[in-house]
Amino acid sequence: MARLAALTFLALLCSVTTCCHAEGYGYGYPSPGSGSGGGYPSPTPTPTPSGAGLAVGFYDHACPNAEAIVRGVVKNAVQQNPGVGAGLIRMLFHDCFVQGCDASVLLDPTAANAQPEKLSPPNNPSLRGFEVIDAAKAALEAACPSTVSCADIVAFAGRDASAELSGGRVNFAMPAGRRDGLVSNANDALNFLPPPSFNLSELTASFAAKGLDVDDLVVLSGAHTVGRSHCSSFTRDGRLNASTSDMNPALAASLRQQCPASPTAANDPTVAQDVVTPVRLDNQYYKNVLNRNVLFTSDAALLKSGKTAAAVLLNAFVPGVWEQKFAAAMVKMASIEVKTGANGEVRTNCRAVN
Repeated sequence: MARLAALTFLALLCSVTTCCHAEGYGYGYPSPGSGSGGGYPSPTPTPTPSGAGLAVGFYDHACPNAEAIVRGVVKNAVQQNPGVGAGLIRMLFHDCFVQGCDASVLLDPTAANAQPEKLSPPNNPSLRGFEVIDAAKAALEAACPSTVSCADIVAFAGRDASAELSGGRVNFAMPAGRRDGLVSNANDALNFLPPPSFNLSELTASFAAKGLDVDDLVVLSGAHTVGRSHCSSFTRDGRLNASTSDMNPALAASLRQQCPASPTAANDPTVAQDVVTPVRLDNQYYKNVLNRNVLFTSDAALLKSGKTAAAVLLNAFVPGVWEQKFAAAMVKMASIEVKTGANGEVRTNCRAVN
């Protein structure tokens, strides 16, 4: 109890510092005239991104309706199936951590490259939303041929899925200007995407390698408040083992009823990552972490240090803080190792290089 009280005090101190600092953040979501598509409340301010060559409203002149087109496609898809929205948020993370935010995760196998990123175990068969990107690209090619990159579509789609799943509470401008990459390798996904079995030290190192800090790690982990997971993602590292796991026994018992003891490719069901608000992008994840109602070792790891535990408390109990931080972290993540100008291309088909 004393440790929890101390962490609560730290979180309250952090909340004062964070909220005061956030008032100085400068830009929000673009107006309908800037291609945002509108339809959501006033945005949470977010800081200027670090991605060189990116700009808010990048397509205002070359393709004024670009962002509205993507938002319309994403909104329709998420309303039909909220799980697709979770997939689009995850797709941005999986794209940016491998080769940078360059749409390399979208490339299909070819005779010359039989094992692209999308066939790597972290992505196959669990990554979702490819058909939404295809639909958005087709609409953009009809409106503005060879203008909007697939990498920017992935970034816009992650932003728009966040807005849709949060009811507009996660609402921010996404700078654009990325170019599409030419390289996609399944081994790179294994090397750079942190698996759900990682401990806190491993997670911290993985994020630091991409220019993201511990606070980004905690904040972006909150995306686990939506979507589903294959049982194999958490059973293989003993999360359902009553003698070794710190998972809430009630959740573990429920999951043992839903998951086979030894999942296989033919028998690997999916379960909700957040049993309280499974289709709502909100801060419930952090309350789940505190109550030990989380699936992954990487989720439980957030309580393994005073700094990350304090951040969990802050995000769980200070209204609006996580949504604001998540918006900023998404923009920061979407600027990882971007290709701009002549360093890439604008694909006409997101599944293949030109």
